[in-house]
Amino acid sequence: MGSKLGAAVGAVVLAIPLLIGAGVAGIVSSLSGGNGASSLICTPDGAMTGTVTGLTAEQMGNAATIVAVGRQMAIPEPGWVVAIAAAMQESKLRNLLYGDRDSLGLFQQRPSMGWGTPQQITTPTYAAAKFFERLTATPNWQSMSVNDAAQTVQGSGFPNAYAQHEDKARAVVAAVSGVRCQPAPATAGTGDCNDIQAPNAAAMTAINYACGQRGLPYVWGGNGPLNGDSGFDCSGLTKAAYHAAGISLPRTAHTQYHAGPRVPDGQLLPGDLVFYGTPSKIRHVGLYIGAGKMVNAPDFGQVVRIDDYRRPGDDYAGATRPAQ
Repeated sequence: MGSKLGAAVGAVVLAIPLLIGAGVAGIVSSLSGGNGASSLICTPDGAMTGTVTGLTAEQMGNAATIVAVGRQMAIPEPGWVVAIAAAMQESKLRNLLYGDRDSLGLFQQRPSMGWGTPQQITTPTYAAAKFFERLTATPNWQSMSVNDAAQTVQGSGFPNAYAQHEDKARAVVAAVSGVRCQPAPATAGTGDCNDIQAPNAAAMTAINYACGQRGLPYVWGGNGPLNGDSGFDCSGLTKAAYHAAGISLPRTAHTQYHAGPRVPDGQLLPGDLVFYGTPSKIRHVGLYIGAGKMVNAPDFGQVVRIDDYRRPGDDYAGATRPAQ
C-alpha cells in the first residue's frame, strides 16, 4: 500500500461514498459556540457531523461512513481511530480510483492481495468492513499503538506513517459520532450506483453494499464472498445488503415478500425490495435504487447487475420497505 499523500488532488472520486453526500452532505445548520459557529452536516439517519479543520464535507462523509460501519460491527471506539488514521494516510479520506500498483479506495486496498474486487473496495462500506475484519483478527490489537495497529492491517512500506494522524483521527471520530439533527428528506433516487441517493441510512447502506457486489456471479443459494460463496442468488443479495445495514431479512424471496411492510403503487423509494411472481409463489427479488432501476442477481449464467425493475409483460408482484 504505502503513502498516497502525494497523489493528485484533482482525481475523479467515485460517488458511492456519498453515504453522507449528494443531497445529504449539505450544510444544514450552524451551532454557536464560544467565539464562533461550527458547521454541521446531516447524515441520512439524522446523525450530525461537525467539521474538522482542513477536511472537506466529502472527507468528513467518508469518515462518518467508516465510524458507522465500525459501530455496526461492534468495533470499540479505539478501532475507529485506527481506521480513520489509516484512511487519512492512505487516501486523505478520499475514495480514490487509482493508487500504487492496483491499490484503490479509502484504504488503498489491493484486489491482487485478496481485499476484494475493484468495485467492492471502492465501495466505502465494504472497504471499511474489510479493514475492521482484518483489524479484529489481529491478536491484541487493542494493546497496540494506533500506528502499529494500522500497520498490521495495511502492511505499508512506510510503517511509521500512521502516527502523525492520530490526534486528528481522534478529532474526526469525536466529530462524526456525536449529536443528532433532523433526517434528510426522502428522495426518488438516481438509479446510478455512482451517485447513490436514499431516504435513510439503512436504505443507503443496503444499496451501497449491493452496488459493491456487481459483477459477482449468480449462485443458487449463494450468500456472497463474506460467507464463503463466490456469488449470490437474488434473495441472498438482498438479505446480505440489509444485513450490512443492521436489518435482518428472511432468506428467500417468498418469505421476504411476506415479511412486508408493503409499499403502495407509485410510492417506491430507493432501498425498497421489488418482487416478481405471484403472492403464493414469489420467484425473484431486487433492490430498487431509483429512476426505474434495481440491483439484482438475475439468474444462472448472469451476474449481479443493474436492470430495469419493470419490463413489458413481467410478473411484478409489488414491493416492501424493510428500512421503514
